[in-house]
Amino acid sequence: RETAEESVFQDVLEILSSASGVLEQSCEGSCGLAELDTCLLLTAESFRCLRNACIECARNQHILRNLGLISTSVHLIKLLHGIQIKEELLLTALRCSLQFLGNIAAGNGDSQNSIWNCAFPDLFLTCLTYRDEKIVTYCCMVLFTCLNSERVRELLDPGNLAVALHVLRVYKEQLDTEWSFLIVTEHFLKCPELVKALYAKLSNQERVTLLELMMVKVSDQDSLTSEEMTVFVRHAEFLAACFQEKCGAVLKLTAAADAEDEEALVTIRLLDVLCEMTSSKGQLEHLQAFPGLLETAVDTLRLTHLAGKQAVNIFTATHAVTGQEEISHPAVGFKSHLIRLIGNLCYKNKENQDKVYDLDGISLILDNCSIDDNNPFVSQWAVYAIRNLTEHHEQNQALIARLEQRGLADSSALQRMGLEIQQRGDKLMLRSVRKKP
Repeated sequence: RETAEESVFQDVLEILSSASGVLEQSCEGSCGLAELDTCLLLTAESFRCLRNACIECARNQHILRNLGLISTSVHLIKLLHGIQIKEELLLTALRCSLQFLGNIAAGNGDSQNSIWNCAFPDLFLTCLTYRDEKIVTYCCMVLFTCLNSERVRELLDPGNLAVALHVLRVYKEQLDTEWSFLIVTEHFLKCPELVKALYAKLSNQERVTLLELMMVKVSDQDSLTSEEMTVFVRHAEFLAACFQEKCGAVLKLTAAADAEDEEALVTIRLLDVLCEMTSSKGQLEHLQAFPGLLETAVDTLRLTHLAGKQAVNIFTATHAVTGQEEISHPAVGFKSHLIRLIGNLCYKNKENQDKVYDLDGISLILDNCSIDDNNPFVSQWAVYAIRNLTEHHEQNQALIARLEQRGLADSSALQRMGLEIQQRGDKLMLRSVRKKP
């Protein structure tokens, strides 16, 4: 491979140039099927030759690029797409042509520039929507290889945003999970402006898909660079604003008929991501100060708790003694996650501890600390939230002590939290107690 003469590649170029002429005639209807089949076979074999010549060989990549084979290939792909047949020879030629572009671009900035200049956005728009999984996969490979931070910003142009939309849809429809996953997580999520523009154009189902991809990235905080951490602070603020705007949608889930309401499912996923983000110190500090987020979480907890008391629905606390089948409703755990978010936002933050006191959120959390099959681990998250609310905060400690004395707080629940009430003179104090081994 490394010793191939340039004349060999010139011969392949001539074959492809001749193939272009035949394909143009085919598009005009002046080419017979037998001649077309021969042309497609030659095209596929030529691209196989070029594809293999480029593998880990910068010399051949350079020669092929200088011969103009990238522009020739892009032109051929457009012609192949215009042929109104779906036989295997055509699909093979298309697949091999995209594999060649992927191989000539691998590790080669000059080739990547050339492909981008020749192919963006038309080739990607064409191949990402093709009804052949392998063609979609190879197109994603080429796109991933060519993308960089500057080119990602080109996707912000209204005419180019469709490329990003199609990539996300490819992932959602599971046509290609590896390359489309990498494009979103390694490129798109590094551009907050693109994420915001994408989110505005997506359907609710597609928003859930994007949020799930963000969750994958956020859950692996240790792998984020300092630059990515800064980017995710901006993501966090955007998602917090989205949650504040749409949090009321989750109340639609009180009706059995609306159990799959798509707007409500987005709200649930937004809360999941915010919980994960507030588990990271970098994003926590910004979200603790985000205007209205804590108030929204407390208000939403109050509304869902009230809805569960007014009628039997997914927000009603339930405990099946006999161990029934697992509940699969999408809102399972929603109140648990609200309490987790409140607890996170109050971690070592006196201003937020004060806010929850003013919003009467402490009694609300205490009222949600019993075992609830609709909210697994709710009692554990309540323990966590109460500890964060009372740490170095005498006013909140005294409030819980008064609630317990008046019978408004379950003393057994406090004991499960490792807390007890002590009287010091005329003051009631909440103290942590060590459990006996």
